[in-house]
Formats: sequence, structure tokens, C-alpha cells
Amino acid sequence: MPRRRNLLTAILIALPWTILLTIWHQNSGVFYLAIQRKEPDNGTKRILANSSQSKEEQSVCVHQEAILTQQVIKLEYIYSRPPQWSQSLPTIYVITPTYTRPVQKAELTRLANTFLHVQNLHWIVVEDSPRRTGLVALLLEKSGLNFTHLNIQSPKSVKMGLSKSSPRTPRGTLQRNLGLRWLRDKLNPNESSEGVVYFADDDNTYSLELFEEMRFTKMVSVWPVAFVGGLLYESPKVNTAGKVVGWKTVFDPNRPFAIDMAGFAINVKLILMKPSANFQLYGVKGGYQETSLLRELVTLKELEPKASNCTKVE
Repeated sequence: MPRRRNLLTAILIALPWTILLTIWHQNSGVFYLAIQRKEPDNGTKRILANSSQSKEEQSVCVHQEAILTQQVIKLEYIYSRPPQWSQSLPTIYVITPTYTRPVQKAELTRLANTFLHVQNLHWIVVEDSPRRTGLVALLLEKSGLNFTHLNIQSPKSVKMGLSKSSPRTPRGTLQRNLGLRWLRDKLNPNESSEGVVYFADDDNTYSLELFEEMRFTKMVSVWPVAFVGGLLYESPKVNTAGKVVGWKTVFDPNRPFAIDMAGFAINVKLILMKPSANFQLYGVKGGYQETSLLRELVTLKELEPKASNCTKVE
């Protein structure tokens, strides 16, 4: 009997404390959730559920909200505004051929994020497709860039060559030529519009300094290109007089212009003055796509080496 009485006494002592601790714990949780939620009152003020909150706690909450608002505004500014257009700078017309594949959106997004940092850039995206796709159209609309969206489908014979994964099959030839035709249709060679044309494939990565190097090209400018042709970089060879005299490359260094598509830019007036200059799709050996265009525009001696006489890889 005494043992039962002692057990009952212990329960009566412990039970009130257990109830008090449970209520306190639940009230603390409600208080914390109320601070995090911030329910609106009349569209302007925030109410906290616990009426005993101190002024110091209110100040901390308002400060956190202000920081969050500043962060949202900053992110919106970074990703939605390209550099302001300048009337005094030449325009860089970037022609990018593209085709449908799983990584297309990711690679075009990477390019768009790079181009957003380049002033006076007009992006000409040409799809290898019978029609312009919604994916590319929406991406361009959201990019904030100046752009033109075109499409032309490659012949089946070319697509069959691509399916065999031959690195020397002409790729993007018709798409680049359509971009050149658009420039010739839209720009007047007699006007004083200044600019350069650059062919940027969507699977490459580009340095921002490169665009400032090419911007003031007089005829055709050239520079080294990294990770191409089985080398760390391919490059024009430049003599002490600052003239291009050859090519540092493994594949067929005797080509008239043994250069990668990413390694040159052309003054837009030169494109307009020579309307027959285009990339050749048929009757051209593998790796001679660049030569098929450049030989119609310049000679080797007329090339302009950039990147500190082709000593820097950008």
C-alpha cells in the first residue's frame, strides 16, 4: 500500500510539469511559424500571431524582408538587361547555325549569357529545320538580345553524312549562307553602317575580350583558337613584320586558309561588296569550308592578326 501511495504522489507531481512543458513547446513553435509567415494586413502591413513580440524582433524581421527584396531586384537587373546600344561602336553580327538535339537549349543559353555582356551585338540564329521551332523562338525572346531568327533545312545527303559522325562533313553551311544573305538583304553597302560578321557555333565557348578584338576589323581579322584539331590551340603564324605567313595546325597545314570557323571575323562591308562570296557545300574537300569563303574575300597578306599578333589564346 505505501508503495502505491508513493507512485501516485510521483505521478501527481510530474503530470502538471509535463503539461506545462508541452504547452510552452507548442506556443514557441506557433510563435516561430508566425514570424516566418508574415500575413498581410490591408495590403501594406504585416501581422505577427504572437502579440507579445518585442520591437527588437519586429525590427529584425523587417530588415530581413528588405534584404530579400534587394536581392530580387539585383538578380532581375543582371539577367534581363543587355548593355546599352552605342551609336559610335561598330555592330557585331554573330551568325549561329543550330539544330534540334537534347543539349540545344543548354548550349544556346550559354551563348546568350555570354552575348549579354557584349555591346552592340546582333545575334542571327539559323535553325537546320523546315520551320522555326518554339524552343528557340522562346529562348531568343527571353534573352533580351537583339536577334534575327531564321531557318533552312539541310539536304538529306548532308544529314546522312552527319549521322556517320564524320568530322569533315560540311555542317551548318546552308545556315551560315542564309545568315549572309539576310545581311545583304537588310544592309545597304552604300551607307556608312560599320560592323563585323562572326560565325559562332553553339557548341563553343567564347571569351568576352575576343569580341572587342574583332570589333574594328578592317577586312578579315584572325587569331588563335584553343582545343581544336588535336592541339591545345591552332594559330596563324605571324612574322616580325606583323603579317600572316602560314598556319600552326596538324590537319592539312597547306590549306590556303588553314583556320577554324571560330578563328576569324569579316568586315560587314566586305560581305556586302562581294555578294557571290559564300561557303561552298559541294565540290569542297573536308576542312576547306573556311577557305571556300575567305579566298573570295582576301589574300593571305591582307589578313589582320589580332590577340597581340596571335600570341594570346582568348
